[in-house]
Amino acid sequence: MSADSSRRRTPSPRPTAIRHGRQRTSTVVASFFRTIGLVLAVALVSGVSIAAIATWDVRKDLTVVALEGDKTDVAPPDIAAIEGGVNLLLVGSDSRAGQGEAYGDETSNLNDVTMLLHISQDHSSASVVSFPRDLVVSIPECPDGEGGTSDAMSAQPINVTLLYGGLPCTVLTVEKLTGLEIPFAAEIQFNGVIEMSNAVGGVPVCVASPIDDDWTNTHLTAGTHQLAGMDALQFLRTRHGVGDGSDLGRISSQQVFLSSLVRTIKSSDTLTDVTKLYGLAKAAASNMQVSTRLSSPDTMVSIAVALKDIPLEKIGFYAYPGTTGGSGVYSGKVQPNVLDAEAMFAAIRADQPIVAEAGNTGLGAEVDPNALPLASDAPADPGAGESAAVESDAAADLTQAGQAGSAATVLPKSITGQSAAEYTCTKGFDY
Repeated sequence: MSADSSRRRTPSPRPTAIRHGRQRTSTVVASFFRTIGLVLAVALVSGVSIAAIATWDVRKDLTVVALEGDKTDVAPPDIAAIEGGVNLLLVGSDSRAGQGEAYGDETSNLNDVTMLLHISQDHSSASVVSFPRDLVVSIPECPDGEGGTSDAMSAQPINVTLLYGGLPCTVLTVEKLTGLEIPFAAEIQFNGVIEMSNAVGGVPVCVASPIDDDWTNTHLTAGTHQLAGMDALQFLRTRHGVGDGSDLGRISSQQVFLSSLVRTIKSSDTLTDVTKLYGLAKAAASNMQVSTRLSSPDTMVSIAVALKDIPLEKIGFYAYPGTTGGSGVYSGKVQPNVLDAEAMFAAIRADQPIVAEAGNTGLGAEVDPNALPLASDAPADPGAGESAAVESDAAADLTQAGQAGSAATVLPKSITGQSAAEYTCTKGFDY
């Protein structure tokens, strides 16, 4: 046996992690909000302020992991917009390690949330693509984190990549799936969810029909709710309570939260509040590990500067297309729609802006007919409905026209999504 082959191992079967239990904090919620936290809750804010206040304090909390081909001696960029485009993978882990007793005793390490952020070369648009956790993909040969190598696998759910080879394996898998080079990556842990949602003062979320989910203890009436802390965690967690009860429905529901989150962060209050800026950076850094090229706060700031001036209608959230069910390796998993996905990633590789069909928000969301991001207990305005409807139509027209003006690619109907400018509501699961 050669020295090389002695280091190669085929992953042994791992016990299946329990994903949901009544009254428990879930893997997907925490990972999801923590995932988006790095870029869409830190990088969209005023990076210069973060750098001036908390560069050292943020840096000391970071855990750094090297991706394939990383150089550790690369000088950080100046405090200015990063040059060219950006591809950054955001991964949410369900590991309980070091997260306290609130999350149970599970010790698995699956990427329940995997999201790819793409910023265009001219910094005029940004897209975030969510990959369903049970999407069946081809996993390439990966370093296993212990000096060996995990064999390539032809058909596995994408969320096992973190288990088999850590963050580098997830990056390699998404690179193979999308044809994109991904130089930046971050893996976020549980406890950032509560900290970061509190740091922005909560996020207003519209609920079109009641959500009742005993699995996550999520019970919300129709209306708009200011979600922070554990409430935000539970909302992002709920799968049984929204859409059709599937992970695909949950992604679109989570995008309702994310679009509102971006609007909240880009508000003048957040951008000028030094305490909030510091809290966001600190909450993210203390609950994540990052790739070498992302380990400098200056790099985060450079990405922030590139993002913060992109108009809301040019920031889009999309779901990798697929269907559930089937047989064989697809039984109970998500079968990818490869052709439609390739249409999306071909446009991204060509650095063309993309846009979903108007109103194609997915199973767990719908366009808000009132477009009023108000608290659920706000006094009613008798004339608000009509004016808000006009505002909603105008926002949709602006999104389509703005994207189309830049030769946007309108995505196939199987690809759902929305822009940060669109006010949408989560749909409760109709039993």
